[in-house]
Amino acid sequence: QVRLVESGGNLVQPGGSLRLSCAAAGSRFSIGTMGWYRQAPGKQRELVTTITRDGRTNYADSVKGRFTISRDNAKNTMYLQMNSLKPEDTAAYYCNANVWYGSRWNDLWGQGTQVTVSS
Repeated sequence: QVRLVESGGNLVQPGGSLRLSCAAAGSRFSIGTMGWYRQAPGKQRELVTTITRDGRTNYADSVKGRFTISRDNAKNTMYLQMNSLKPEDTAAYYCNANVWYGSRWNDLWGQGTQVTVSS
């Protein structure tokens, strides 16, 4: 079994910064593309950003220039650096990863971490 564990969510003022982490825990696995999604109250979950194993990235227009995704393959960990945060960034943030274990690819989700941007 492999699971994803997120951390780093918090309450922050507009214009502030936060760094989220997502670590994969388990044994004998390999991680492909990873990504961050978010879901605000009353809204559908939306894609924020993705990163391939070799570091290619993709961002939603709403976060381009403010958020940066990265990963450390040796630590099986992904990060999301969020700068210039806005109230509309308030949401539960979920990490997602395609993980090879048990002789197949598995689509895994973390439990979510809350980001609240408010003065």
